[in-house]
Amino acid sequence: MRILFLARRFYPEVGGVEKHVLEIGKRLVKKGHKVVVITENSQKTHSDGKQSNPTSARMVGKVEGIEIYRINAGNNNWFKKFRIWRQLWKLRNTMSDCDVIHCHDVFFWYLPFRFLFPFKKVYTTFHGYEGNLIPGQKAILMHKLSEKLSFGNICVGDFLAKWYGTKPTFITYGAVDKSLIEQGSKFLKVTRDAMFLGRLEEETGIMEYLEALKILKDRKISLELDVFGDGVQMDEAKKYVKEYELKVNFKGFVANAVDYIKDYKYVFVSRYLGILEAMALQKPVFAQYNNEIKKDYLQMAPFAKYISIAGDSGVISRAVSSYIGKKNLEVGRAYLWVKNETWEKMVNLYLRLWTRQ
Repeated sequence: MRILFLARRFYPEVGGVEKHVLEIGKRLVKKGHKVVVITENSQKTHSDGKQSNPTSARMVGKVEGIEIYRINAGNNNWFKKFRIWRQLWKLRNTMSDCDVIHCHDVFFWYLPFRFLFPFKKVYTTFHGYEGNLIPGQKAILMHKLSEKLSFGNICVGDFLAKWYGTKPTFITYGAVDKSLIEQGSKFLKVTRDAMFLGRLEEETGIMEYLEALKILKDRKISLELDVFGDGVQMDEAKKYVKEYELKVNFKGFVANAVDYIKDYKYVFVSRYLGILEAMALQKPVFAQYNNEIKKDYLQMAPFAKYISIAGDSGVISRAVSSYIGKKNLEVGRAYLWVKNETWEKMVNLYLRLWTRQ
């Protein structure tokens, strides 16, 4: 098959969707399929300090056998969708030549072409929700429209059905590389206390984790935390650490942060991909939520009973303290669950979606 993925961001930018599309794409190529990705040519202000250096995300040509086209979408404003549609019009022959078109959270990119190519098979993966916001009517309507105009969809998380009314064809929670599962089956030498993995912003709970660290310090439990990530709360976080003299090392953005998980006793992370990667390495996970949709995002996941889920710093600190004393998280069962959630399994899910009658 000739498969086209539409995604707002793609390699070498780093993030959950970016990794998802890359891992699926390169495995499809190995199976003999032709894979094309159309993505944005990142602007200097696009990542706003939260992602990898956006100037690096101008790679065209091929990576891992995946053919890449980048479009100049411009700044985020009301006219952006028209710029995208104009750029895609120039690539209409590429779309026409594909057997399958699959949108990753950007079905609106394809919306006009859905009527130009009415019999072309188009699908959608819904990867998450709108940052730190409870979904509004506009977001819910766009999800429903995407669902109705797609031939099928994959929902990353069952919470999407509750909050957006989306009827999933298939549900997934992400995947991990087999090499991580193999590492997790062995004894790993631990040299560090705790790591935070994610963007430094309200949604990922960096300040709540730092406050939990202070509470633990006040209780004479001294932990050193390494922070892997960057974002809008970096200055606030550094100021808090300095004020309370916490043992925190800000590593900044690290493209291969997953490689370091094995070195830590505890992992502070609240997004599916990072959670699954930590579970694959048999690490206790402490996840934080700051609103009701994020709470459901975590608590409705099938692995919720194997990790700690908390809404504030007090609960986080008590959970860490309890684990230190009792080892009361089911790390082994988390590993048994995640060891079956490989990228190869995910590829087969996509193929099932595209070939179902």
